[in-house]
Amino acid sequence: MIVTSFRERIRESINNPALQAALDNNTERRLRGRALAFESIPDWRERRQRAHRVRADVIDHLDEYLNQFIAKSEANGVIVHRAKDAAEAIEITLNVARQTSAKLIAKSKSMISEEIELNHALEKENIKVIETDLGEYIVQLRHERPSHIITPAAHLKKEQVAQLFHEKLGIPYTEDIPTLTATARKILRAVFLTADIGISGVNFGVAETGAICIVTNEGNGRMVTTIPHVHIALMGMERIAPNLDDLALLLSLLPRSATGQKLTVYTQLLHKPMENQQRHIIILDNGRSRLRNSPLKESLLCIRCGACLNACPVFRELSGHAYIGNDLSIAPYPGPIGSVISPGLLGGNFVQLAQASSLCGACKEICPVDIDLPKMLTRVRAGQSSDEKKKEERGGAGLTWSTKLGLQIYTRLATHPKLYAASQKFAALGSFLFSPFSQWMHLPAFTGWGYSKDMPRFAGRTFRDRFKYEPCHSELQSSEESPAIKETLRFPQSDTNLTEQFTSELTALSGHVYQTQSPTQDIIQFLQSRGTNKILLEPNTLDESLLQKANIEFTHEPDPQILVGVTNAICGLADTGSVLEADSALMASLLPEIHIAVLKSQDILPSLPDAMHLVKDKNAVFITGPSRTADIEMTLTIGVHGPKEIHVFVDDSISR
Repeated sequence: MIVTSFRERIRESINNPALQAALDNNTERRLRGRALAFESIPDWRERRQRAHRVRADVIDHLDEYLNQFIAKSEANGVIVHRAKDAAEAIEITLNVARQTSAKLIAKSKSMISEEIELNHALEKENIKVIETDLGEYIVQLRHERPSHIITPAAHLKKEQVAQLFHEKLGIPYTEDIPTLTATARKILRAVFLTADIGISGVNFGVAETGAICIVTNEGNGRMVTTIPHVHIALMGMERIAPNLDDLALLLSLLPRSATGQKLTVYTQLLHKPMENQQRHIIILDNGRSRLRNSPLKESLLCIRCGACLNACPVFRELSGHAYIGNDLSIAPYPGPIGSVISPGLLGGNFVQLAQASSLCGACKEICPVDIDLPKMLTRVRAGQSSDEKKKEERGGAGLTWSTKLGLQIYTRLATHPKLYAASQKFAALGSFLFSPFSQWMHLPAFTGWGYSKDMPRFAGRTFRDRFKYEPCHSELQSSEESPAIKETLRFPQSDTNLTEQFTSELTALSGHVYQTQSPTQDIIQFLQSRGTNKILLEPNTLDESLLQKANIEFTHEPDPQILVGVTNAICGLADTGSVLEADSALMASLLPEIHIAVLKSQDILPSLPDAMHLVKDKNAVFITGPSRTADIEMTLTIGVHGPKEIHVFVDDSISR
């Protein structure tokens, strides 16, 4: 079937049983995971409001924050570029590629790159670009756009991925998801190690320090930002956090909303380029300044968690590929937020997307920064996007002429009380006269509802008549909260000590924790039990003389062939089971299949805000469990591009 309109694409999606099954699976697990994750922060409503104020302040004072961020980044040795539009951002990227004679680019997930269609521009210059996020890699092999901001392949069943890998990668057909994931790991590992340039997105830029924060689960984000000799980070100009405290606040909401995690597996903070590396940050406008001065300004508060897509009853039936423009191109941003920012940034081609909404308010309710998306959607419908069209064309944006006519008639009736009252009585009379034929009456097909909805029967008496003659006797509820509601707002405080809490959290994430008085001896026993006699070791972590006596070889230089890496954790986070690693340990905690971290018990801190001062001027990463993905049918698979196992030895030899 050749799709010729938005409505046809919608019907095609609804009538696709495989798509419907995939979307149902994605939605149910995402919403269930989000609910569980938010249970651990009973003050999430207050955090949400604080986050809204932080983001609103950034947008109100964006020029000042950007200037501060750029100055700090450049002082850190980063090359910063400003791009006014997609063409300029592409040209900057191409210039960097030409300067380095790049032929292969390893790319981490970036919605900005989808917005500006960067891959196509690079490929036209004979530069090979490989998506390294598993979901992005899958849709790239299928020559598709991502269908979801967070889960690019949410529209696919495992059978479709199995057939794809069989045809494109030449492996025997298998529907075993760990096997499919391992295949991608093997192929993409070679890409990471040989790429000339790594390209990533940016979740947040920190104005106070000039750092960029990147959150990923698979480890590909860390690979593309640390291994290639050139790293290019693409950042929307609005993605600023004023300081590290505000960043910690936003990070307490983003992963919980996006993937149902307390903290993503890898939360990177990058200040300076790595040794022998060049880092570029491209800050993109591409309509954001125009949007900032429009009635859709609030949409710039978005932190791209994708929660509104999962909550939206319309998106849950369509998937992102149904959100197409008048020219039939797929919008880079789908769902409720996409129906606002796609027309806001890219113009009237996507203004019709705002009609694909029930305005039920679920998107606002679930938004972690409390964006009033229903209000934004009605503004787009009213023609109040930043797209400058003729005034007479702006009202009822995205509607058919017949729907506009119907709404104009309704507006005429609804704004004149006597006409409206008369119309109600006429409708009630018509309903009575035609009630014997109601089973054959349907709304006209051109309304968009006429394909399956019966014509509703009007009430015998109008609300005005019933209100006038049948006064309501129900009592108003007291504005004071009931005891039951108050009880639900009280959360017991845990008296678990920090080590026990850390152990519990990391164990729940498939990590392993061992308490020890002699870290080197116990790690030697662990290595011997695994038959391992060579490790990648961070300096000043273990007693190297004991390793030599035990015939354990070690090196401080990165070696992709070594299966075990041992590092010294700066601190641990009790409430998430995370360990903080500095740049000196980045390779040892990333390349091997098994990561062993040594953590002093006195360095376990309660939560992320308590540790932010430790990363004020260094490249570092918070690691929360082994690498993982759920990109195929939302099935959790441990071990993608980063380590498959993480073992933390908590050193109790020094008491608090």
